[in-house]
Amino acid sequence: MPFGSITTVFNLDRLRALHAVSVHGTVAAAAESLHVTPSGVSQQLAKLERETGHQLLEPQGRGVRLTRAGQVLAGHAGRILALAAEAQAELDGLGGEAVGPVRIGSFITAARSILISALGVLRERHPRLSPTLDEGEAERLLPELVRGDLDIAVIESWDSLPTTVPASVTLTSLFRDVIDVALPASHPLARRRVIDLCELNDLPWASWTAGSTCQMQIVQTLRENNIDPHIACKVADYSTQLAFVAAGNAAALIPRLGRDPIPDGVRIVATRKPVHRQVLAVWRTGAESPVIAACLEALQAVSPRPESNRRPSLYERDALTN
Repeated sequence: MPFGSITTVFNLDRLRALHAVSVHGTVAAAAESLHVTPSGVSQQLAKLERETGHQLLEPQGRGVRLTRAGQVLAGHAGRILALAAEAQAELDGLGGEAVGPVRIGSFITAARSILISALGVLRERHPRLSPTLDEGEAERLLPELVRGDLDIAVIESWDSLPTTVPASVTLTSLFRDVIDVALPASHPLARRRVIDLCELNDLPWASWTAGSTCQMQIVQTLRENNIDPHIACKVADYSTQLAFVAAGNAAALIPRLGRDPIPDGVRIVATRKPVHRQVLAVWRTGAESPVIAACLEALQAVSPRPESNRRPSLYERDALTN
């Protein structure tokens, strides 16, 4: 090393604070994600600025934004933190025991069904694990996984519009979920045992929120069945969609996983050409560890068996909807 040169030794907590600001946009949101106070984040960033000799943040309105130096360092910080997590995972793996924190992401219907049970399995089998759960759709969970903000996630991928998974992510299918049609009980086809989706071109539809991957998957499924859908209800909640159907305002495509109790005024009808989605577990390639193995084992243990997603008989369907 040339005489007089200075080497900066980066502190991971300070890099983590900068990375959190770059991801969440504000010091307050970064602090919330790190479970510390905003002043704690500000102190870490001030120390990082002194150590690097660069201004990393600058005022923007009532908030802040990253300077060019801040953007450069934040990009490296994401990779450094991911490598540090992988190193820790490998060290933890030397003992063969799943211990420490694990950050899990999941879409909402899986979070309130299989994830609740999976966390119970982890608590029973691996009491030294400390899992946390974050709900979101694939478009948010996958970038967080790649950045190292999550360790493992559960996402959905409809056959009509498969979810694109980055090359740096490994996946495995947990199970195949079936999606049925919810119709107002007063609709002429509501008493049918099975229908073709193309027969429902006379109804508006309830769907997920505008611009979301789930909404695009629903629209693509309907278009593949010669329906140019009029979306009359856009809400990220299947219970609300079913209430909309019960009022006679729309039809909806409703997955069987985590299905809410069917309200009066709604009939669930199977489709002649079944509509499916894959429920996938995803994690960073190369980050395999006893922790990831424990999570996969728990998810697989509580995932529905294939027969649980079979097409319901007319008797069973009537029992659900009467």
